Amino acid sequence: MARGKLRIYLGAAPGVGKTYAMLSEAHRRTERGTDCVVAFVEHHHRPRTEVMLHGLEQIPRRDVEYRDTTFTEMDVEAVLARRPQVALVDELAHTNVPGSRNTKRWQDVGELLDAGIDVVSTVNIQHLESLGDVVESITGVRQKETVPDEVVRRADQIELVDMSPQALRRRMAHGNIYKPDKVDAALSNYFRPGNLTALRELALLWVADRVDEYLQQYRSEHRVSKIWGSRERIVVGLTGGPEGRTLIRRAARLAEKGAGGEVLAVYIARSDGLTSVSPKELAVQRTLVEDLGGTFHHVIGDDIPEALLAFARGVNATQIVLGVSRRKTWQNVFGPGVGATVARDSGPDLDVHLITHDEAGKGRGLPVARGARLGRVRIIWGWLVGVAGPLLLALTLTHTAADLGLANNVLLFLSLTVAAALLGGQLPALASAAFSSALLNWFFTEPLRTWTISDPRNIVAIAVFFAVAVSVASVVDLAARRTQQAARLRAESEILSFLAGSVLRGETSLEALLERVRETFAMESVALLERENDVAAWTCAGRVGSARPVERPEDADVDMPVGDHMALALSGRVLPAEDRRVLAAFAAQAAVVLDRQRLQHEADQAKELAEGNRIRTALLAAVSHDLRTPLAGIKASVSSLRSDDVEWSEEDQAELLAAIEEGADRLDHLVGNLLDMSRLQTGTLNPLIREVDLDEVVPMALVGIPDPESAVVLDIPETLPMVAVDKGLLERSVANVVENAAKYSPEGESVTVSASALADRVEIRVVDRGPGVPDEAKDRIFEPFQRYGDAPRGAGVGLGLAVARGFAEAMGGTLNAEDTPGGGLTMVLTLAAAPSHAPSPTDLPATATQ
Repeated sequence: MARGKLRIYLGAAPGVGKTYAMLSEAHRRTERGTDCVVAFVEHHHRPRTEVMLHGLEQIPRRDVEYRDTTFTEMDVEAVLARRPQVALVDELAHTNVPGSRNTKRWQDVGELLDAGIDVVSTVNIQHLESLGDVVESITGVRQKETVPDEVVRRADQIELVDMSPQALRRRMAHGNIYKPDKVDAALSNYFRPGNLTALRELALLWVADRVDEYLQQYRSEHRVSKIWGSRERIVVGLTGGPEGRTLIRRAARLAEKGAGGEVLAVYIARSDGLTSVSPKELAVQRTLVEDLGGTFHHVIGDDIPEALLAFARGVNATQIVLGVSRRKTWQNVFGPGVGATVARDSGPDLDVHLITHDEAGKGRGLPVARGARLGRVRIIWGWLVGVAGPLLLALTLTHTAADLGLANNVLLFLSLTVAAALLGGQLPALASAAFSSALLNWFFTEPLRTWTISDPRNIVAIAVFFAVAVSVASVVDLAARRTQQAARLRAESEILSFLAGSVLRGETSLEALLERVRETFAMESVALLERENDVAAWTCAGRVGSARPVERPEDADVDMPVGDHMALALSGRVLPAEDRRVLAAFAAQAAVVLDRQRLQHEADQAKELAEGNRIRTALLAAVSHDLRTPLAGIKASVSSLRSDDVEWSEEDQAELLAAIEEGADRLDHLVGNLLDMSRLQTGTLNPLIREVDLDEVVPMALVGIPDPESAVVLDIPETLPMVAVDKGLLERSVANVVENAAKYSPEGESVTVSASALADRVEIRVVDRGPGVPDEAKDRIFEPFQRYGDAPRGAGVGLGLAVARGFAEAMGGTLNAEDTPGGGLTMVLTLAAAPSHAPSPTDLPATATQ
């Protein structure tokens, strides 16, 4: 029996209409005569979605008893018995109630597919297992209901259901997704524009990657090596020269002209390691590529055109951007440049752009080489000119019967020897000198066609020729060596200069420095190892690369000691001795960077201590007035009561006693905040986390509020899960936030305190209708000794919200400020639900699960 086909409607966010799209597809198939049934569809009481169920056959659901509650689940056995052609199964990531046939609904779908039934299902992007951490970092909600990516990837058809954040929020506000009482909370939490935009981008990128997988799979199965320009991928070939910035910007403009264009900058280094390119310039170009949305790649290859084309074809690139050659015109005699070679060998499937720039034709230094390496092509030409050239010249002179004289013939042969030295170095020149001497003896000295020489002057001429040829070859080879050494020293000086500058500026992190070492010397991995003493075990202070980690310097291919108890270990290949000088500079710099990072850490700790001292100093300065005011009131009231000169009535005595009590309460509140702030700054706060009911804590926090019954409206549902908090810290946090809201609320306006559950967290929202706070001041109001606007001095020292946020964060929660719709400020206190009381997946609101 053939396996059924799976079609998935992938939603970019909850409420975009994936269930509606699935039902629309069912109606289309039914009209075409397909046997289509509804195995399980959850309409969440949305009228338009519910209407779409009319006219479709629905398989009755199965009731499952769990914890004295009845739940409904898809009846897999009934669907298998009915055996329709197509079954609609909503919410692929749903977790079935314990006692069901399978744990997850996607497992139910697998059974239907194995039975040959086609399935149309739905799932949201946030429920993909691989994106759980990303979604949580964006929305703050941890999705407990997930589906393995592979289940979705194996679908025969995936259709993205998308909607702009603005349109989705309008649907929400119109009541098309949730009931009116849930709209405000949803819009201000999960359905924020930023959250929706990020989820939408995740969905688009995931589907785009899936399309790439389909394309690569098809190309592999059908052995398609030709590049398909389905998506503009532009490869930029970098040499490390200053023209690279121009090429990157030009490639970015080309990518913008095509939808979904991608820029891949690639720098190809020779496998022998150290190059003459400026590391600083290459780092600038890497940053520029990443700022423009592209990616930077470092490739090893001795044949640069071949490596560049292989990389371009490997990533299915459509265009290559190269700069016009910096070589001077005369240098073209040694062969075509990289640009010309790439354009020649690219074939019809790759477009090559040669971009003009300011450095074109100005020349470039020879690549740094070890020994007298002049390049394979030049050496071959040197041997051809040095060996084949004299032979051709001898045949030409003998067949033309031109009697130029021995002196002219010697000069002609000497010119070929000099050319061989210039092209191929010393060995081709020496071979040319020896071969030319033999040819001069055989063809041009009497007697001809013999190895004897009758005239002694000819012996002297040939000997002088050979000596001059050897001398010229040696001089040319020495000049080439000196030029290469100078280029190498220039490269080393640039690297050392950049390292020295980075030390002074303190810019390079340890990982970035190790990565530069790896790229400079073409290594697989680099690690900085250290130990406390000579017998202690080595520990890794930092490492980069993909190779296996090195645990000891002895296990590395190259190790560079740094002092007595530190070493730089490199894996990949053995370095020649001349590279160890630069490597030693890198190792010393790595030690400096590590010490600087540790000093920075110590400085941060010292800064925290200094900040504590500053807080204490500011605390004394700030409270000098606020402490004296209630003390002065208390002292005045007590002095009045003790005075024998005045006979106070009972009403007057009661008023004075009330003033004393009010001043004492203000002092108690002020001193409490000061002590709490001191505990937060010194890090001596140790929360005692317990499971607590909000309806027990929040009312206790309102005790200090004048007339709380009329000033505060409570909305704390009894069905809320318990929260994992410190009861005392939570009470103080809520009290401070409510007190602040009441302080700024208009006369006659009450403060609303409500709570709701969202996935594995609980939110307490304190809403006031006061003047509100601008966006730029929303974070500043949580700083110590900050009082927003024209608050009077008697309103406090500005520690209430700072203490409230500090307590919230100490308990693992957050406290943030938002605008109240219609004016005012809403404080949102987010707390973690107790693990044993967190909502089960079946009880979660649609915000978290759909």
